[in-house]
Amino acid sequence: MKKLVALTGAGISAESGIPTFRDSGGLWEGYRVEDVATPEGWRKNPVMVLEFYNQRRKKALEVKPNRGHEILAELEKDFDVTIVTQNVDNLHERAGSSRVIHLHGSLFESRSTLDENLIYPISGWELNWGDHCEKGSQLRPHIVWFGEMVPMMEVAGEIASQADVFLVVGTSMVVYPAAGLIDYVPMDVPKFIIDPKIPDVRPMPQIHFIAKKASTGMEEMRERLNSIL
Repeated sequence: MKKLVALTGAGISAESGIPTFRDSGGLWEGYRVEDVATPEGWRKNPVMVLEFYNQRRKKALEVKPNRGHEILAELEKDFDVTIVTQNVDNLHERAGSSRVIHLHGSLFESRSTLDENLIYPISGWELNWGDHCEKGSQLRPHIVWFGEMVPMMEVAGEIASQADVFLVVGTSMVVYPAAGLIDYVPMDVPKFIIDPKIPDVRPMPQIHFIAKKASTGMEEMRERLNSIL
């Protein structure tokens, strides 16, 4: 079975009603990025950071996967599919995808501020000040903040290097290191970039652009893929 690897970004979740939080003003739902998505912001006001992610978690639980998520899950019938997502929601899993790598962490997990190897599922939508790990330390969102290492990038790069088909869905391709994942893909492998605003990527063989949103673009990709393989 051929290996299909998909890199997904905020655009695919936006169709489900999850805002693409980072805009041109550097604000996420009225919060400055520096205040809620950096280690410095956490040290300055952890209660505010917890509340910010509580609201994001609550919103993520209210929405449903869209057709873009569903098609990626359906592709498992014909391909060995791995999704590498920049998103921290769980919409891929809820759509039925069985192998999802979260590059930037997960809204639905917390981790110890004392031992980063202690990671816990979050039941419901709240993580509060005073919620501690088994060693007695405060729990923080299991999110990769700006300025922090992306620990799953090496794993994602290895998977991308083995791809027989590579998809980029709903991402601007400007946030690194995730944007560099396409450079791990063998040159002769078909690559599809699906987004209403096609990102500026360097010319390379076997690249196909579909200037549509994720749901309709994925339908077209599936048809075109059948004629290529």
